[in-house]
Amino acid sequence: MMVGPTPEVERSAMLSEDDVKRTASHVRTKKRVSDHGEVLTGQREVNAMLDLVKQETERIDSRFLEPACGDGNFLIAILERKLVVVGNRYGKSQLDFERYAVLAVSSIYGIDILPDNVGDCRRRLFEVFEASYMRFFKASGKDECRGAVRFILERNIVWGDALTLRTADAKNSYIVFSEWSPVNGSMLKRRDFTFHGLLAHEGMKELPLFSDLGENVFIPTPEREYPPVHFMEIASVGH
Repeated sequence: MMVGPTPEVERSAMLSEDDVKRTASHVRTKKRVSDHGEVLTGQREVNAMLDLVKQETERIDSRFLEPACGDGNFLIAILERKLVVVGNRYGKSQLDFERYAVLAVSSIYGIDILPDNVGDCRRRLFEVFEASYMRFFKASGKDECRGAVRFILERNIVWGDALTLRTADAKNSYIVFSEWSPVNGSMLKRRDFTFHGLLAHEGMKELPLFSDLGENVFIPTPEREYPPVHFMEIASVGH
């Protein structure tokens, strides 16, 4: 099922529950399986599944949403593939590498109902970014870039329930995802959309999301828009 948190749904991919169930997997504890149905997919199976959409996993701006991301096995493998492309294309230019590495991170979204999984997923994704960054620019890496990545991961990896479409914290509000769109080179624009609003329309209407024939199409309305800022300063816009 192709889906994403922004109007650019044709650039997104969502791993179906059926695909996950077909893979070999491992269990942390029986209690977590009993209480939350948590089953973690092994690395070999993750890569085999991602190879089915290999072209998308190697597009820097192709958006992926994992609605039960666990501690990030799928998302980490996707980010690793994207960062290989970033390194191959832009490893000789620090600014270009930083710009496109941040864009790669911003294209990855996850939801999990367990807070420790959310924290672990964010941490592991950051470590993948940091390892790639240090490989090319060990002596000149910038904390501003690292801060931008951490901020985006806080927004993109959500503690929530993909079935109720709500956060799992005390607020129990609708899950909100941020779209991060490059503007004029180093500028990045953020727009926030409710996951509920996107899926509600998709389920109720039978209109194409995109069309070349002039029919009516669905263009979701953001809950909030932010002015474009330099990608290094994205955290300054605030939560």
